[in-house]
Amino acid sequence: MSVNKTYIVAILIGFISLSITAQQPADYVNPFIGTSNYGATYPGPIAPRGMASISPFNVAGSQNKLEKDSQWLSNPYVHENTFLTGFSHVNMSGVGCPELGVLLLMPTTGEVETNHLKYGSTYSNEEAKTAYYSSTIDKYDVKAEFTASTRVGVSKFTFPKGQANVLLNLGLGLTNEEGAMVKVVSSTEIEGMRSVGTFCYNSPEDAYPVYFVAKFSKPADSFGVWKKPETYEGVEAQWMTYNGKTRLMEGTKKMVVGDSIGTYFSYNFKQPETVEVKIGVSYVSIENARENLEKETQNKTFNEVYQETYNAWNEQLSRILVEGGTEDDKTIFYTALYHTLIHPNTLNDFNGEYPEIKTNNIGKTDGTRYTTFSLWDTYRNLHQLMSLVYPKQQSNMIKSMLDMYDENGWLPKWELNSTETFTMVGDPASIVITDTYLKGIQDFDVNKAYEAMLKSADALEDNPLRNGIKNYIEKGYVTTNEKGPVSTTQEYNAADYSISLLADALGKKDDYNRFKKRSISYRKLYDKNLKLLHPRNADGSFYEPFDPNSGANFEENVGFIEGNAWQYAFMVQHDVKGLIKLMGGKKPFVNQLQKVFDINQFDMANEPDIHYPYLFNYIKGEEHRTQKLVDQLIHKYFTNQPAGLPGNDDTGTMSAWLVYSMMGFYPITPGEPVYTITTPVFDEVTISLNPEYYNSKNITITRKKNNNNAIKTIKLNGKTHNSYFVTHDQLVNGKVLEIIQN
Repeated sequence: MSVNKTYIVAILIGFISLSITAQQPADYVNPFIGTSNYGATYPGPIAPRGMASISPFNVAGSQNKLEKDSQWLSNPYVHENTFLTGFSHVNMSGVGCPELGVLLLMPTTGEVETNHLKYGSTYSNEEAKTAYYSSTIDKYDVKAEFTASTRVGVSKFTFPKGQANVLLNLGLGLTNEEGAMVKVVSSTEIEGMRSVGTFCYNSPEDAYPVYFVAKFSKPADSFGVWKKPETYEGVEAQWMTYNGKTRLMEGTKKMVVGDSIGTYFSYNFKQPETVEVKIGVSYVSIENARENLEKETQNKTFNEVYQETYNAWNEQLSRILVEGGTEDDKTIFYTALYHTLIHPNTLNDFNGEYPEIKTNNIGKTDGTRYTTFSLWDTYRNLHQLMSLVYPKQQSNMIKSMLDMYDENGWLPKWELNSTETFTMVGDPASIVITDTYLKGIQDFDVNKAYEAMLKSADALEDNPLRNGIKNYIEKGYVTTNEKGPVSTTQEYNAADYSISLLADALGKKDDYNRFKKRSISYRKLYDKNLKLLHPRNADGSFYEPFDPNSGANFEENVGFIEGNAWQYAFMVQHDVKGLIKLMGGKKPFVNQLQKVFDINQFDMANEPDIHYPYLFNYIKGEEHRTQKLVDQLIHKYFTNQPAGLPGNDDTGTMSAWLVYSMMGFYPITPGEPVYTITTPVFDEVTISLNPEYYNSKNITITRKKNNNNAIKTIKLNGKTHNSYFVTHDQLVNGKVLEIIQN
């Protein structure tokens, strides 16, 4: 009896040991993926949807051979660069325009130097993993380590013997906003603000402040401020000693206001020492930044903050578990999922306060106020992924968008930190709202949402979301008088289709018919000779001379936005049957679609055509093309290396494409709760569903393969599913989706 008990205990201990040591989803994340090839990601730490983040800043200085290439400057870090000038504390991931990358902390040794071109250094021994980054600053032999909570960046610097300095440079950043302030509060604390907000080269009038408070684990032996180009000493500090403790006298705090300013804390170490620095940030006030720091990290060590953030990431990433595939497959999958959970990110402070959009008021939320809505990108797949796997987050994103409507009078287009940047074209918020509602996430004010959608769709005067709307409604298309008229028409069509779907769900039949008709007006731009969409002038004539190839790779082009006629030809997922008819039938449709790939006009990094590989599923007998192309694209463009994204990640859109594609299904029509099926990369994928929104506990997708041949059978809950399409309800109310190959 005792032997059996011992045996059972031994087995249990073994299982517990395995569970503790088994590699977790968070362990697969490689933050270096996307830091090259214009991916615009950064390797430093951030909490899931964090406000604060830390990135090595290596895009300043003549030592960096790529610094003059503006495409690289949308991000604080480029893997090929070698010259480091600090570590920024508010950053954006995977965006195509420069912004933020400010509050640069830099450890140095010896005499204080405030010129970043002189105090900058090469670096080595880089390590990046979930919630952690470290490197050695070569010039100073300083080990720099970083982690972060939601609103606080935490740094740990290990200095050699001698004079050690920690610089906070408020002059450097990715853009040229002017205005900053820093004040020394004590020998262990500083506070201040930095102006930011000219995303995509917006007017400096749109700038806004980011506030901060920094606390040091050790009191500085001396400190100072600087202001360039001239030397600036600030207010002279006076010290007093009382009860054996040295304090800065009230009224003598050092402070500086200006553009190229900063502060330094210096130490005289008799042996190697470690200094930890915590920087809390806020878009509301210095007081809130201090509260964020204290509530999230006070009395917590560096390792404790790291472990908490790691655990938070692991919980989020573990919502999807995969089996099979290679180690690299798991790395690129979980890194992609990680990238989808950075933006939209948290805007509100710990106390719920946030800056309202346009009003100059401070709002307050009981949930999460999200920001960084790159909707032209993310409406296509990222929000669909959030609705499926993280529906509570998606619900709060919709509520954030509706709060913006209350504050601003309009739904967001490309919102950043409560400013509307108006970047890109179209009316994408309507698509995201409809898609969310039709997937059963309905705990928001749908009537207010519908009102907001109709306003942007119908307002003929002073409509900031739909340029050229009068011609669009009267003629059915935007004319060449406006930017990217064909692309813009297609984007409005997609939004109108979503409005028609929501109108139908709400029983508004007249609106349903009206917007359904508007959604197919792209047909008036179809050129039957080219079998492509062709821009039209105000008089209705086709624009000439017209080059269908013009516009790729960000070239200027009359008809299209960031693409050409080939990359927009099939961006009508809501009317594939209509497009097939326009092209003369199924065979011409397949031939024209295949031609896009054959003549190298497909761009994996370009949102308007990323769904193209899945369109073959609409033609019976051609589904094998989808399976082959998706597999090829995954392994060609997504790899476990810095250049492992096909280009700009667009706040997680490319990564969302990969997550879906590796799982074996894709949300083919934005706004419509339907997925189309391909071959999964993994043998088994298990998605945990939120019981607050879904009845089933899990979805399991299994792959039974034989020599990687085409799909032979699809089964849903053990029954043959005679379609390459599955509705959202079928998927989330089912249990097992089986993909069986020949």
